[in-house]
Amino acid sequence: MWKEENNQLQKVFTFKDFQEAFAFMTRVAFLAEQHEHHPNWSNVWNKVEIALTTHDAGNVVTEKDRKLAEAIDQILA
Repeated sequence: MWKEENNQLQKVFTFKDFQEAFAFMTRVAFLAEQHEHHPNWSNVWNKVEIALTTHDAGNVVTEKDRKLAEAIDQILA
């Protein structure tokens, strides 16, 4: 579940291994391009941490962030 904290939507995804985590990040990268909205994220081995905020709206959570979060969740559905 995404949590809203510090003007960001945040979520940690855990995978079997680095390869699965990297494949997920690749899919999210293409999705982000489609949405013209790019996440702040980090990856360490099997974990991917994503934070979404809309910079051009003053670094707050907007509908743009919520739509991308929903689309990211659909990758794993």
